[in-house]
Amino acid sequence: MTSPHQPPRWNVSNIFPGLESQELSQAMAQANEQVQALAAMIQALPADPARTPSATLAEVTGQVIEKANATFELTGTIQAYLYAFVSTDSFNQQAMRLTSQFEKTQVIGQNAITQFALWVRALGERLEEIIPLNPVLESHRFFLQETYRQSRYLMPPEMEALATELSLSGSNAWSKLQGTVTSQKTVEFELDGKIQTLPMPALINLHSHPDESVRRRAYEAEMEAWKSIEAPLAAAMNGVKGWAITLNKRRGREDALHGAIDAARIDRATLEAMLSAMADSFPVFRRYFRAKAARLGKEKLAWWDLFAPMGKTDRTYTFEDARSFILTNFSQFSPDLEAFARRAFDQSWIDAEQRPGKRGGAFCMAIPGVKESRVLCNFDGSLDQVSTIAHELGHAYHNECLFRAGKTILQSELPMTLAETASILCETIVVDAALKQAASPQEELSILETSLISDSQVIVDIYSRYLFEKEVFERREKAELSPDELCEIMERAQKATYGDGLDERYLHKYMWTWKPHYYFTDISFYNFPYAFGLLFGVGLYAIYRQRGADFIPDYQNLLASTGEASAADLAKRFGIDIRQRSFWENSLAIIGERIERYIAIK
Repeated sequence: MTSPHQPPRWNVSNIFPGLESQELSQAMAQANEQVQALAAMIQALPADPARTPSATLAEVTGQVIEKANATFELTGTIQAYLYAFVSTDSFNQQAMRLTSQFEKTQVIGQNAITQFALWVRALGERLEEIIPLNPVLESHRFFLQETYRQSRYLMPPEMEALATELSLSGSNAWSKLQGTVTSQKTVEFELDGKIQTLPMPALINLHSHPDESVRRRAYEAEMEAWKSIEAPLAAAMNGVKGWAITLNKRRGREDALHGAIDAARIDRATLEAMLSAMADSFPVFRRYFRAKAARLGKEKLAWWDLFAPMGKTDRTYTFEDARSFILTNFSQFSPDLEAFARRAFDQSWIDAEQRPGKRGGAFCMAIPGVKESRVLCNFDGSLDQVSTIAHELGHAYHNECLFRAGKTILQSELPMTLAETASILCETIVVDAALKQAASPQEELSILETSLISDSQVIVDIYSRYLFEKEVFERREKAELSPDELCEIMERAQKATYGDGLDERYLHKYMWTWKPHYYFTDISFYNFPYAFGLLFGVGLYAIYRQRGADFIPDYQNLLASTGEASAADLAKRFGIDIRQRSFWENSLAIIGERIERYIAIK
């Protein structure tokens, strides 16, 4: 059991005994053999599907799918294991070396599945003819149909293979640079009368310190820190975005957003309906920002005040407190969810300690080989961090529903939008419970503040990140962008969304440096899916409040099916039409009610 005074580190010893273990070495060798065999199997597929009997096509296609599932389960497990070290200790040279070594194996697998997609494209109309002939194909119908739909955006085989191989020293290298530089940066900072060496996540967490002088000094120190490393981070941004632009053109994509929309399994009409509803809600959020400024005795909020705690509460959380609070309230939603979360805590799936070399933020990753997940966060005792743990456990529960349903790797490829469904709902459970347990108006105000900080980040700030990335892509197509230009774009995006809710003199022009989503090499615009997830999750929670326990089985089935249908089709199961503004407006109205309550509290 973890000490209540020390946030835990995760345990991954049940996956492999260690980085130097024979088991890991053998698994990496086996993975290399398996991806080579998969590649050979795909290479041997009938060269002329039009002249091949349907029964033969159905048989060999099924064999590829079974081989791919087994192969990617192994490679996914090894990748997650290595990342468990890289993400928590970027000084670990052995983990870095093994990751680099294993990436070559992964490239073979990526090339193989690309070649398979090109072969599926060659099947054409015969795909629908052969799917009913093999139970394996029938159970992977959506994967095959989606592969066929997306195959039109692939380059010729030799070009796709070259792009994948070059990614190791191209886009992936730039992404690694950003992660390494930001995770290793530390700042000397005076806190509680002592000079401390803080990693950047710990410095960023001081945004929520109750003392304004600490918040302001932390903001100023952060700006100086990012300034000192802006050149390599701008190079990384230009490298990743330039790479994406080149490949999008070669693949026939309309623009950088095109691939993100397809990956989210939505259409532009859905995105526009959601974004327009979000934009129309900004005046309501600005009322919240101005009300918060007034509580601080100011006309407008400076950036360092955005995350300032309000109200009064004596409640801080040890990690054991956070565990107890989450388990208690998960049990009110579903005993199954509570039992699952207890298992995650008891079996040390969570790495919560802040330390140098560890990446900032939070994430959850699946470990398919052992049917488990691991959660990373940077716990500081705040309610915000408690809700972050609940959020990431929601992702883990989503994985659990997929594992229980026996879904294969190819059946479990989640769209970005629905990947946030369980996480947002779990976060909502915790915040809603905290509000109900508030002992006074001032404590209610404090909890509402935590909730609205999160909501405003996911609606207002996410929209600013969307605008930022959109303009970066448009301008990067013409020339590389300097650090000053990236800062200028970021500030303009923040002014467009926060408006008169913030003091324009004190924005966060370096937000682009440390958000890892900008540096993802395989997908762009990993911002709007968070807004989709919040509003979809809030909408589902409202349905749960109406239906009670009857909601749970349908919800679990939804989570288990998210890799096998479009977002619109899955939403229809609950009577939701995501192409209509009204759904998004209704979810935003629920947040608006919290803002009105916040303003009303004296």
